[in-house]
Amino acid sequence: MNATILPPPTIASPEDAKRVAEANTLLTPRFYRTDYDALDALDVEPVRAEWDAMMKEFENDANRHHFERDPEEYRSEVKDLDPALRAEFLDLLVSSVTAEFSGCVLYSEIARKIENPEVKALMKYMARDESRHAGFINTALKDFGLGVDLGALRRDKKYTYFKPKFIYYATYLSEKIGYARYIAIYRQLERRPERRFHPIFKWFQDWCNDEYRHGEAFALLMRAQPELLRGHNLLWIRFFVLAVFATMYVRDHTRPELHRAFGFDADDYDWHVLAITSEITKQVFPLTLDLDHPKFRAGFARLSRIAQRMDAAKARGGVLATLERGVLAVGAAATFARLYLMPVKRHALPRQVRMAPAW
Repeated sequence: MNATILPPPTIASPEDAKRVAEANTLLTPRFYRTDYDALDALDVEPVRAEWDAMMKEFENDANRHHFERDPEEYRSEVKDLDPALRAEFLDLLVSSVTAEFSGCVLYSEIARKIENPEVKALMKYMARDESRHAGFINTALKDFGLGVDLGALRRDKKYTYFKPKFIYYATYLSEKIGYARYIAIYRQLERRPERRFHPIFKWFQDWCNDEYRHGEAFALLMRAQPELLRGHNLLWIRFFVLAVFATMYVRDHTRPELHRAFGFDADDYDWHVLAITSEITKQVFPLTLDLDHPKFRAGFARLSRIAQRMDAAKARGGVLATLERGVLAVGAAATFARLYLMPVKRHALPRQVRMAPAW
């Protein structure tokens, strides 16, 4: 049975935007805390040459003037949007500002609470970048009269504790998949400029290169601790890759008008993004998921349908809907477990960790 795709939450005021940003669900960005003492003890000597080259890039700050705009010229390029597209676009902006600000909060907290000079400097650079990104998106939201109070968001959003290795796996994947998403959209709008319905997309290329570099930093942190990439930790890597990939796929399939506006088929776009991300992760993870296996793709489609039916049941409310959501949750867990147990592809890690953003 086909599920109905419900529209995103209505965002008609700054209070609505803050409410959506503060929500904690399986599909929304989270704020994190971790073991700061463990990060303080990190030794980057095993990757010293590549580390020093990366830190020079951060210090040079090639994007220091990138996130600037002429307000009048910028606003003049904002088009009137169909209500359904507007709702999905605003949902994307609020989700994106939350994700970017989440990185800013995490990195700044780590920098504030540790003394390790190498890691402290890195975290300050990455917090700087994410602050720019969050501020730039929030300015776009303010154009709609919907800016998020980031100070209140930092204070009121629920925080999740993750062990450092979970922070490495999840944040590395988040940064790299962010790169793949942004560059895929940017390349499409290069080919089809008439599809660019908002000027913010002009900034996506340099923006996604920041995301890419942040992923490189976490790749080096993990390669400096090889125990994180073998033994039982391979089970955790497999879990986080699957969870991050499935979350993106399911979330994207709730925004059909947005992908239609770009000229994308949501399915084609997602598998393209996941293929890019999977290729990049070979720099640090010794396994990749078999994205082309028909049963793997069928499993992702099933997760998407289940998520849409759960949303519809939640919207209906009542005892029967609650029971239905419970049954669907079991079905989603079973589907995820089957995907997790599918064979993976294994490979040796390259001697050189860093990769160029070549997509």
